[in-house]
Amino acid sequence: MSNRQKFYINGEWVRPAGSDTLAVINPANEEPIDDIALGNEEDVNRAVAAAKAAFETYSRTSREERVAILERVIGVYQRRLGEVAATISEEMGAPMYLATQAQAPIGLAHLMTNMNLLKSFKFEEDVGTSHIVKEPAGVCGFITPWNWPINQITCKVAPALAAGCTMVLKPSEVAPFNAILFAEILDEAGVPPGVFNLVNGDGPTVGVALSSHPDVDMMSFTGSTRAGIEVARNAAPTVKRVTQELGGKSANIILDDADFETVIARDMVGMCSNSGQSCNAPSRMLVPNGRMDEAAAIARSAAEGVKVGDPNAADTNIGPVVSEVQFNRIQGLIQKGIDEGARLEIGGTGRPEGLNRGYYVKPTVFSHVTNDMTIAREEIFGPVLSLIGYEDDEDAVRIANDTVYGLSGYISAGDPDRARALARRIRSGQVHLNGASVDTNAPFGGYKQSGNGREWGVHGFEEFLETKAILGYNAAG
Repeated sequence: MSNRQKFYINGEWVRPAGSDTLAVINPANEEPIDDIALGNEEDVNRAVAAAKAAFETYSRTSREERVAILERVIGVYQRRLGEVAATISEEMGAPMYLATQAQAPIGLAHLMTNMNLLKSFKFEEDVGTSHIVKEPAGVCGFITPWNWPINQITCKVAPALAAGCTMVLKPSEVAPFNAILFAEILDEAGVPPGVFNLVNGDGPTVGVALSSHPDVDMMSFTGSTRAGIEVARNAAPTVKRVTQELGGKSANIILDDADFETVIARDMVGMCSNSGQSCNAPSRMLVPNGRMDEAAAIARSAAEGVKVGDPNAADTNIGPVVSEVQFNRIQGLIQKGIDEGARLEIGGTGRPEGLNRGYYVKPTVFSHVTNDMTIAREEIFGPVLSLIGYEDDEDAVRIANDTVYGLSGYISAGDPDRARALARRIRSGQVHLNGASVDTNAPFGGYKQSGNGREWGVHGFEEFLETKAILGYNAAG
């Protein structure tokens, strides 16, 4: 029995309590890769008990001890970076270039960011006669998705380790092997037993058991808004802290003074990255009404250049989407766009020509979309762009904010001051100006139904701390 059929609990690879398994499918060829064990409530109870016991000692470790642990983890992760990339590519379909240059390295970036934060973070301060102390939040439960899997694991695990918390991780059962590999990395690095625990399983079983567990002090969830609501509902009776990074339907405002040819082509290709499976994907492109046809022609031309294919092929830009369920959902939404009257510029339903097996989706552009259409309201999570027209800056802001989501926003303009002014009016947790990329030091998270709390950087680190006031600490006598 390999580690893929075991759980990592209290510093050991252990057999599951039950016998249920699940085949993990390679989305590029629809063939099984391997099986994982599916956990149950008993497995969760064992993992939480281990984390609770370990918290008694790990929460009292010094800054220097935790820095040393993170340094060892970083060293092992760097050595096994290629394995992480290859594992992610196989199980969720990312092209090898993306897995090697972005998917795997961003995990390393979160580890290094939090190690550096830990070195200088101010855990204590005096306020008058009181002393304010920031302490570890406790036992943390993590539920993570499949789309950027090691990113979402490390942006929770790294700050938790740095803060002095202990944890139980339930990764996505669709792409779980990178999490198992990550557990091996932590084990090899000598993370103390019980500090990190891994139980595979599905949401209704392991997810519910973890989020409702009375000995879990905090839940951190990344996934769909629907599932996030369930996590919050299950956590509510024990009044635990819940942070959520949920869905998105980000607007990308192209102002009339932007270089259309450059920015529309750039953002069409960028939206397709990771097969469109990013919660912050700029899937609603807002362009001036009078230049809709011009924008559509540029986006169509850019989409023609996006090569869909085998993740291992050197010329592949995007691989398959992650699963048959996801493929079918995207196909249904593309058809919905056609049925509701959006103009299909390129792409559409079915697989790209020459790809008869695997969950491959055609890069698709719709123009003349209105913001009340389904493809403008629902998160598609595929390489599908909707071009929506606006009259002026006020109208663009109104349309951008006319969504239940608020994870990210994008603005391109020739005048930087104009872009900055509009950015302040977008109701989202991040706004990218003129193609700015992600920043692991900046907070990531959403407004409205895109979640609550923040990850990444110092804001993400502080989510794993409780604040205590010791009154009279500095009183005379």
